[in-house]
Amino acid sequence: MVKLQKINPLSDSALEELGFTWHTDQDNSKYISDALVQLTSAEAENYYEAANELYDMYVKGAEYVIENNLFFELGIPFNLVDAIKKSWENDVHWHLYGRFDLAGGIDNQPIKLIEFNADTPTALFETALLQWGMLKYNNMDEMKQFNSVYESISENFKRLITLFDDTDTFQERYDGWKILFSSIEGNDEEEVTTKLLQQMATDAGFDTGFEYLQNVKFSEDGIFDANGEEYEYWFKLYPWEDIAIDEPELATVLTNIMENQKAIILNPAYTLLFQSKGMMKILCDLFPDSPYLLKTSFEPLQGIKQVEKTVFGREGANTKIIDANGSLLEEVAGPYGNYKKVYQEYVEFPKDASGTKYQAGVFFAYEACGMSFRKGSEIMNNMSKFVGHVLV
Repeated sequence: MVKLQKINPLSDSALEELGFTWHTDQDNSKYISDALVQLTSAEAENYYEAANELYDMYVKGAEYVIENNLFFELGIPFNLVDAIKKSWENDVHWHLYGRFDLAGGIDNQPIKLIEFNADTPTALFETALLQWGMLKYNNMDEMKQFNSVYESISENFKRLITLFDDTDTFQERYDGWKILFSSIEGNDEEEVTTKLLQQMATDAGFDTGFEYLQNVKFSEDGIFDANGEEYEYWFKLYPWEDIAIDEPELATVLTNIMENQKAIILNPAYTLLFQSKGMMKILCDLFPDSPYLLKTSFEPLQGIKQVEKTVFGREGANTKIIDANGSLLEEVAGPYGNYKKVYQEYVEFPKDASGTKYQAGVFFAYEACGMSFRKGSEIMNNMSKFVGHVLV
């Protein structure tokens, strides 16, 4: 059972001073839980090891997909295949961060992969800053968390220059390259998250800028802000699959920019392979004995309770839970119904004393670097709540 420690919640005004404006959901309930999940150090270590091993498996899975031309199987848009291949070929296209969603891990329940949010994961601000602030606000500074997200991503920015070498060599090699950060205007959560990443890059030693996505200028010569200043790196909090489908001309231009080595795009195009839930079927084929994988198929599984998902989609949309005889038990509608489907073996989430379910989210930046939880019902959707944690 999930054990909780009640805390005094941060006030709305305190959250807003931090730039956190999405603290209240549409039904007027609070998005941030007033309790922390209690974890043992051993449980935190198990999450750490699971995420690290899963990432290694994803790297091997991506190599297998590229070598065997399995892009269609994963639902990858054809106009991004060249960009994916190009970004995969060169280590300068560095994966900054992602988030593994996991079931289990508490009370000796085995840890199981639910999916990997590799391109534009949410809950970064909450995990990196808010749950630390919860401890400080409640005079629990002596308590510890599995949470070095801010520092780890800052160090990962340095690896854009140093690659696999020690990040202490950053200043020796840095030659004034700049990173432009972009999000969609009008989305507070995405803008605050993007500016948090910008601050991490600034802390790492980069010159940075911010420009709303619609004001960024693209040409065969590179990527520029609204004033015409060129940037060697561009971070976009905008999903690659949305670029491919909604902005096909931009997908072509970005591919050409990469091929001409005019700019490096973050997160790289190859993270779309990780993002596709179809990759979990590939991993099951490659690693049939992994304790972290649930049986996954492109066809309905026979005789077992399962979850139907689309290869791309967010916040539980277009997800169905189906029982062993094929009857629909639960469903969340959404806009992703045209994407290819995958079928994943059902697994129970850990529950607290009231029966509320918890999904762990472990951030990865070069290695597993921190975690938090979402609580809700069978399908974690956009009404699920954020829950911090504390080590006991």
